[in-house]
Amino acid sequence: IASNCSVTLIRGKTLSELWWYIVIFISFFCFCYVPEAELQVAEAVALVDTLQNWMVIDKIIIPTKNPNKKFVFGKGNFQVLTEKIKKLPHVTAVFLNVERISSLTKKELEGAWGMPVFDRYTVVLHIFRCNARTKEAKLQVALAEVPLLRSNLKNEVSQRDQQRGGSRYIMGSGETFLETQNRVLKERELKIRNALEKLRRKRALLRTQRRKCEFPMVSVMGYTNCGKTTLIKALTGEAGLQPRDQLFATLDITAHAGCLPSHMPVIYVDTIGFLTDLPHNLVESFSATLEEVAYSDLIVHVRDITHPETILQKATVLSVLRNLNLPSHLLDSMVEVHNKVDLIERYKPTEENALAVSALHGHGLEELKQEIEKKILTATGKKILTVNINLEGPQLSWLYKEATVQEVEVMPEDSTARVKVIIGSSAFGRYKNLFPNSEIFMS
Repeated sequence: IASNCSVTLIRGKTLSELWWYIVIFISFFCFCYVPEAELQVAEAVALVDTLQNWMVIDKIIIPTKNPNKKFVFGKGNFQVLTEKIKKLPHVTAVFLNVERISSLTKKELEGAWGMPVFDRYTVVLHIFRCNARTKEAKLQVALAEVPLLRSNLKNEVSQRDQQRGGSRYIMGSGETFLETQNRVLKERELKIRNALEKLRRKRALLRTQRRKCEFPMVSVMGYTNCGKTTLIKALTGEAGLQPRDQLFATLDITAHAGCLPSHMPVIYVDTIGFLTDLPHNLVESFSATLEEVAYSDLIVHVRDITHPETILQKATVLSVLRNLNLPSHLLDSMVEVHNKVDLIERYKPTEENALAVSALHGHGLEELKQEIEKKILTATGKKILTVNINLEGPQLSWLYKEATVQEVEVMPEDSTARVKVIIGSSAFGRYKNLFPNSEIFMS
């Protein structure tokens, strides 16, 4: 069965200069058209619009063969597309909305059309490159570039062999040009992986320190551009967070302190968004970032409920989460949030236990905080206790420091107080050892 492919044409100088104008032609074939194809094109357009100075002018959907074969299109469709390209003098590149095209296919198409041809991997990787801010994100992008560099190297060596003959060896070293460059790429890849491993160990140390403080951690995940950062900003009130309406605006793990209804502190972790058919090498390169999710106490799955393909987006996110080999209790306790309900009149979730919110306008946030608190208490084993303390002793200041104090009822006649607290297991053990005579009541 032939699949559909949206084709993008680009105009500009070089990829690094970012001065590109993209054209995607759309043509509908009654024997292969499906409504999902338009949504795939819309996502391809969104990918293009994410990049500064890239512009979408037109688009086309045509049936494709296996993208790993030499020719992606049938002869007739290839001829139609070639004629369209030649009629547009300002077009300077083509984007095929397939995960990867082989180096042979890329070479054949670029030879036929006389311009660069990009696949989904190349475009998404370039978006990542533009959005990478931290050292770790830049290293992960560099690691994801290695397969692309290897593919381009094969093309370059093939063209050299065709254009000129002569010795294939470098200065009598016994290594061919291809072998030398492959060795350099292997060394580069090893160096990047070693640098990422150092950052992974540093993150593990920070995670251990955070665990000692018993701060619950909530990982906020979802399809790209579903509103994760906006939701975290609404939950924490952090003014410095600046959500952007674009794909893959967040590439780094970022932590943000918040407070639940019981005044219990919690850390919300913003993560990279997912995408349908996100190239495997990109997911693998960012596995160091995504592994942080496995150590969280709760996952909040944010969905853009207004998107026509919200069900497919949910399936994509759940598929990626399962592939991360997360603990089963994390997947079972996950909170599903239907975001952007302000754009749908009188919206009510059909999924059981899903919560409807508008992160932008604050609708449903209190209910969401209460649900997060309920799940956090279960996941962390924290206890809600009421203790009788002597106000002349150090118990109250200790509880404020080591636990979450909810209520303090002072009884001035005997200088005591009833204190309602949320306290972790280890802190509770320390409290009993330090103050063995304190009266404790389970709430």
